[in-house]
Amino acid sequence: MSGRVSLALVLHNHQPVGNFGWVIEDVYEHAYAPMLGALERHPGIRLGLHYSGPLLQWLAANRPEAIAQIRGLVERGQVEIVGGGFYEPILVTLPDRDRHGQLIRMRDELEEMFGRRPAGAWLAERVWEPSLAYDLAAAGYEWTVLDDNHLRAASIREDEMWAPLTTDDRGRRLTVFGTEQGLRYRIPFRPVDEVIAYLRERTTPDGRFVGMMGDDGEKFGAWPGTFEYCWSNEHWVDRLFEAIEREGGWLATVTPSEWLAGHRPTSRAYFPTASYVEMTEWVLPPDETPVFVGLMERARERGLPEARFLRGGFWRNYMARYREINDLHKQMLRVSEKVEAMAGRVDSDLKTASPALGAVRDRATDHLYQGQSNDCYWHGLFGGIYIVHMRMATLSHLIAAEDLADAAAAAAVGGGGAVGGGGSPYGARLADTDLDAMEEILVTSPGQTVVVDPAEGAGISSWDLRASRVALASVLRRRPEAYHARLVAHDQAAAEQAVGDVIAPDPGTVALDEAPRTIHDIVNVKEPGLAAFLHYDRHERRSGLVHLFPADGSTDLRALVNATYLERGDFVEGAFEPITIAADRVVLRRIGSLELDGVTRPLTVTRTYRFDDDRMSPKLMLEVEFENPGDSAVSFELAVEWNVNLLGGGHNPAAYYESDSGERSPHDIAGEVASASHFTFGNDYEGVRIGATIEPAARLTWYPVETVSNSEGGFERVYQGSSLLFRWPIALAPGEARTFTVSFAVTQTVDHSAAEVQ
Repeated sequence: MSGRVSLALVLHNHQPVGNFGWVIEDVYEHAYAPMLGALERHPGIRLGLHYSGPLLQWLAANRPEAIAQIRGLVERGQVEIVGGGFYEPILVTLPDRDRHGQLIRMRDELEEMFGRRPAGAWLAERVWEPSLAYDLAAAGYEWTVLDDNHLRAASIREDEMWAPLTTDDRGRRLTVFGTEQGLRYRIPFRPVDEVIAYLRERTTPDGRFVGMMGDDGEKFGAWPGTFEYCWSNEHWVDRLFEAIEREGGWLATVTPSEWLAGHRPTSRAYFPTASYVEMTEWVLPPDETPVFVGLMERARERGLPEARFLRGGFWRNYMARYREINDLHKQMLRVSEKVEAMAGRVDSDLKTASPALGAVRDRATDHLYQGQSNDCYWHGLFGGIYIVHMRMATLSHLIAAEDLADAAAAAAVGGGGAVGGGGSPYGARLADTDLDAMEEILVTSPGQTVVVDPAEGAGISSWDLRASRVALASVLRRRPEAYHARLVAHDQAAAEQAVGDVIAPDPGTVALDEAPRTIHDIVNVKEPGLAAFLHYDRHERRSGLVHLFPADGSTDLRALVNATYLERGDFVEGAFEPITIAADRVVLRRIGSLELDGVTRPLTVTRTYRFDDDRMSPKLMLEVEFENPGDSAVSFELAVEWNVNLLGGGHNPAAYYESDSGERSPHDIAGEVASASHFTFGNDYEGVRIGATIEPAARLTWYPVETVSNSEGGFERVYQGSSLLFRWPIALAPGEARTFTVSFAVTQTVDHSAAEVQ
């Protein structure tokens, strides 16, 4: 064999901020630890390892022996440690200062931990925009890994992908390796002999080709069916490493930096905005996704050259598709500005940053960076924004950072004012918080943050408790997803098989002599009949929304859960005019309409939000006044919708509804009380208890808001929060007005900010 080829493996290992410890432990036992053991057994195999910051922190605290193993592999030159953003953010979504800060922190911590400054940076979800060439290079990184999808978008031909490329931005240069699809899909999902044969096809007399396989380390044991295939039964990884060692005459594994030390990039390329193909598929609107997927599949099956020019969606459009993602992102930007402002407050005499303020700013910065972890800023196969406990953890860190920054600003004002002027950070003001060209009302205090959306029903889109760091209003809207069609087809097939008495194979079962399918190909369900739970909301999940139902009270629980109720008014999403904006109250009004017997009648609704602030016991009250300005009587049922998230999924015993008798029920069970003047709910673990006082007494209905989403484990129901409706029958004579009130009194038992400094 006269030809040679090299193989550069880069394994990306990541666990999100807020993930359960037992989940990380399971992945460690099934994927991370076995791979480290395999590398120790095969010292001739060289590769790059990337561990995101949250995973490194978990390893250091729970598996320090793994850190020692990695350090040993690095010291003997077998492993190149790879950097990136510390908390694995989508870098392009961050302000420049935070891009740089995340990259520098990872660089410095890896150097301290492993004794080597990383030359390469892993790019979260391979989301690329051209400005990143500058950002990465300015932080001291020399190379990164992009997808072959990026390379095709830059007009790189297939036979040119087996060599690194050079790109640049604003005078900074970066080397790019393309992770080649043929290798990614074969490793570890095809027989070892096929992988070796594929590599042999790329040999050249001068050995100028290097195949980059950069992909998730979790697929080597943690994805469905892969542990048995990779380790316990088929031992695929060891067999691959043994085969590479046997073929050492023509096949060598190299680290990326080792390759670059002996080879220069072959050509220049400029890459447009892109990510991996699946990500560009998931970001598309649900009705357009199957069109793109069908085009791509047909082009690939036929080997059409046109496949190179097919492009999916643009990653940033997740913020257009999901109001919750956009709100999360804009909240992060708001917090980032406040944390940055902390650095500008200096001692007026010494002109240096106050040491005490510096320590607080470090805490705020760390919370901000954790709140930038990418996993809840998108949605695809891996759940993303649908994963409720990680979404709440991400928001919790942003609440913490904003709380620390505002407290520092308030202290500066109290001590004579911040340098350069400025008033208290607390109060109420108009601000375009979500950057939709319409102003919201932002109310902040030491105890809570509330965002009211006048243009969209005057509902509350954000209600954050600062001491306990709970994002009470974070309830996800149930919306269509393209993959729901696959679930419906699966359930229909299962029903037909049941009628025909056909036993269907478990899609997650893998015969020992077969390779597992990738998670992109598996259709698995965690409970039968999931398609029956596909219900889609007619509006965003805000709190304080005003519904007008038929007066006979016939709107039952099923209609609410299925979103098939009859809406008589136009107040749920209609625009309200702000009348008063003050720190203690916000008043809004809408002259809208009510449809009765086919006739549209006028109705005026005035809503008053009141805020009685105490850090540990903040209060929020909603007062709704109805006035009939018409010349005929009207009647209807008022339902004030209030959506809350206290992590009550899975029958969580810590989360509860409590009756006057003290009896508790879980949050993921629907219920109703015919008449109630008081209602209590909370979460013992979070240290939050909320008492609702209702005047006059109301019919109270509640139900869990559950989505059906896909993940690496299959289709599943996911609890996203609870919807409570306070309901009153109303009859108004011409000129008559009536008022209805719900007051929420919060009690918190923990102040995390105070606890952090003890």
